[in-house]
Amino acid sequence: MATASMAKTQAYEVIVIGGSFAGLSAAMQLARARRRVCVVDAGQPRNRFAAASHGFFGQDGEPPLAMIEQARRKLAAYPTVGFVQGTVVSATAQQRAGSPENGFEVVLDDGATLEAHKLVLAFGVQDGLPEIAGLRERWGASVLHCPYCHGYEFAGQRLGVLYHSSGSAMHAQLIADWGPTTLFLNGDTTLESAERERLQALGTTIEPAPIAALEGPGHALQGVRLQATGSGDARVVPLAALYVAATTRPASPLAEQLGCAFDDGPMGPYLRTDANKMTTVPGVYTAGDLTLMRHNATLASAEGVLAGVGAHQALVFGA
Repeated sequence: MATASMAKTQAYEVIVIGGSFAGLSAAMQLARARRRVCVVDAGQPRNRFAAASHGFFGQDGEPPLAMIEQARRKLAAYPTVGFVQGTVVSATAQQRAGSPENGFEVVLDDGATLEAHKLVLAFGVQDGLPEIAGLRERWGASVLHCPYCHGYEFAGQRLGVLYHSSGSAMHAQLIADWGPTTLFLNGDTTLESAERERLQALGTTIEPAPIAALEGPGHALQGVRLQATGSGDARVVPLAALYVAATTRPASPLAEQLGCAFDDGPMGPYLRTDANKMTTVPGVYTAGDLTLMRHNATLASAEGVLAGVGAHQALVFGA
């Protein structure tokens, strides 16, 4: 493994910002193309709250952090790869002498600078969670976002869906395929009567009352405590898992700094790309949850492959 020295500006062909599933997959393609690539990572992957990653080819049930560490070890075997532990605080395009194309300079939180011909943005997104007592500490354990990632482990048990928009009715219908489901409106009154009737016909329970807190030992969920009413004590609805469609936002302002265009998704903005995963800024590629409306470890890794190949071919063909 080539270790980057912080004594002076280090130059690479590609800098990958973010070292989780997408970023490491992008770097692997570049390493196998014998290109000088540096992975800059702060060690805070989005899936660090989950005990296991499910549905990933050949890795079902493995801890995400262990999968990342294994991928780093394999990537480190390639002599053109460098790793830097840290956070990129700024990224700017720099005119390269004798070339019509821009290069890029990135500055780390310790003041060190790195330069590259191309960038791959793979720093992911941050989740915006509802302010409900007991919810945040159970995120990734018994408060979930994806039934394909975690649904099997809770199959046949009492499940819940937290209402946030008209799409929640379809979400509840999907989750019901894993077990008996309650749609918690949490005081919202916008559920249309046709949706209500359809859910009830399918056997889904609809709970209109506001939620006071989630309860259970440790990270486990045993029930949802509803707010007390004037007519009686607060009720507790038994529950094993609650599905929440979290809003998302980029985990770093770098894409905005560089001038990359975003599109609006149902849960938050995502980066606009072409078929080769290049953003609207030439030379800047992206992969993973930053450019996906559906978030999944396998999809993030596949996006990383496309971004790495796209960046490499741009180096070859000058695109």
